[in-house]
Amino acid sequence: MTTTEGQPHGAGATRGLSDDDAMGLALIEAAAAVTHGDVPVGAVALVDGVVVASRHNERELSGDPTAHAELLVLRDAAAIVGSWRLSEVTLVVTLEPCPMCAGALVASRLGRIVFGAADPKAGACGSLYNLCADPRLNHEVPVTAGVRADEAATLLTEFFEDRRQGG
Repeated sequence: MTTTEGQPHGAGATRGLSDDDAMGLALIEAAAAVTHGDVPVGAVALVDGVVVASRHNERELSGDPTAHAELLVLRDAAAIVGSWRLSEVTLVVTLEPCPMCAGALVASRLGRIVFGAADPKAGACGSLYNLCADPRLNHEVPVTAGVRADEAATLLTEFFEDRRQGG
């Protein structure tokens, strides 16, 4: 797993947003999920450091078990890019993707994934599984972990503490 926190990566990385700045936008998206009772996970998709899509979890809002921020932003990015192959896209998400989302990252031929907080119970980009770096699959996705991890973890901790207290 790559851990080049907050560093630009790849062609055109000197332009546009840094990983740290992009994570700031993903954190804003994550906070928006709380307004409709969803777990605060936010994601942004960038091409050459420029945001092309941003979303947050909408499982509670839509009643759709697949409405994770990562899948929603991948769909939007594919529509903008005009292809399901997202090799020029960097996805920045506040929480390490689950197996479903990591599988979608691989299937979309994503250029790179950046995440904030690790997920030791369901993370599939290095914590519990490492689907993005499995050479048996048809594509490997470079991973940058831990960008603004404390902020992302705090959002999640506060959300679940509030739910346990009946909020």
